[in-house]
Amino acid sequence: MTEQQVSRKSAEFAHWLGELTALIDPGRGWYGVFLTRDPDGTRACVSGAELPPWDVVEALLHDFAQLRGEESGRTQTARARRLHAAAAAERDARPGARRALLDRLRPALREQARTAERARELLERTGPDEAGPLAHHLAWLRDDHDRATARVAELRARLAALPQESAQRPAALRPDPAAPAENRGRGRRPRGARYAWLDDSDGDAGPVAAPPEAGPAAPAGAAPTGARFGGGGGAEAPPPPAPPAAGPVSASARSAVAHAVAVLVDLRARGRSGEAHALLCEAARWPAVRLPLLATALDRAGLAADWATLLWEAVSLPTAHLADLAAALAAAGREGDAGQLLRQGVTRPGEDVAAAVTGTRASCWGARALVEVFVAVRSPEDTAHFAACAPQRLVPEVLRAARAAAPARETAVVHALRVAGLVTG
Repeated sequence: MTEQQVSRKSAEFAHWLGELTALIDPGRGWYGVFLTRDPDGTRACVSGAELPPWDVVEALLHDFAQLRGEESGRTQTARARRLHAAAAAERDARPGARRALLDRLRPALREQARTAERARELLERTGPDEAGPLAHHLAWLRDDHDRATARVAELRARLAALPQESAQRPAALRPDPAAPAENRGRGRRPRGARYAWLDDSDGDAGPVAAPPEAGPAAPAGAAPTGARFGGGGGAEAPPPPAPPAAGPVSASARSAVAHAVAVLVDLRARGRSGEAHALLCEAARWPAVRLPLLATALDRAGLAADWATLLWEAVSLPTAHLADLAAALAAAGREGDAGQLLRQGVTRPGEDVAAAVTGTRASCWGARALVEVFVAVRSPEDTAHFAACAPQRLVPEVLRAARAAAPARETAVVHALRVAGLVTG
């Protein structure tokens, strides 16, 4: 393949991107954000000097879909994927491509770890007066973390496609090059004897929700979520109810944790951060009873930052599993970690939280804690909507949680329940 052919493919993508950006407002939306935060890098991508990461292209397509409609957005997304993949493949055929990709991968991995740790620090030191600004800051941190995770997955996919890298990495750990941003580094289970601890299934007590099945990709016009888009926190959550007693941990669980930590230490020592992150994502889906033991073992091994990353990834789990994990952490004396998960859990739609509370998979403690934190941090109107999902079960729980909160909160919640017709008198 000649340099002229490579340039032609890159130019074809750059021409498409230039046409797209000419149609959207540079002062608004994600395009405006990128121009404000990194004007030189954004202009280099639009001009064709650099190939933008797919997450950036996806965000610009969101701006376009907001302007022209979801159907136009889907059409442009399909075209963009083809052009972007072709331009990336041809760039990666150039001499020195592997080194260039590795040079981009390292800062992406550092950003991924930095944002996870920063979010953990903010959640640990927040107070009631900081709740609003903190929610906004956390939303941006999460966006930065998601983008770093997407770029890690994309870069590792491109590296895996290179012949010299293909021979060195386990095949099951290669992200799908056809969809670099969609898997966000999640969902693939490493295989082989070295990773057998991920598949270990023992008799650990405690119900565990299955990971959600992958659904269709979100349309380009799907609105972003998070506090900066109008979601929001209210008051800071009170401490959750007294934690349950910690149950016994099986020998097989202890063995799995020891094996996991040994593998992570080895991967970190050899600089294989992408594989370490993939293993942490899988460990987040373990039975909840194992995770406190893993947290302690990671701390002792000097891998506290890996625990922060795992907690961040755990936020993507089903709400019921999140509640179970919070219960297990609280029982082990890690109330700070439990509170962090609960605060993140109750930012989800009220229907999702209600399903977790009323279902059979969330532990009794976790269900009660979810209700208490929901009542404390969400608006009274949100609380009434939440209670309406299953009035016979949730209204008494909401009233109990409101009574445990400040008097002003109780008054506001009861009023909202009356307006919704859920209580009388």
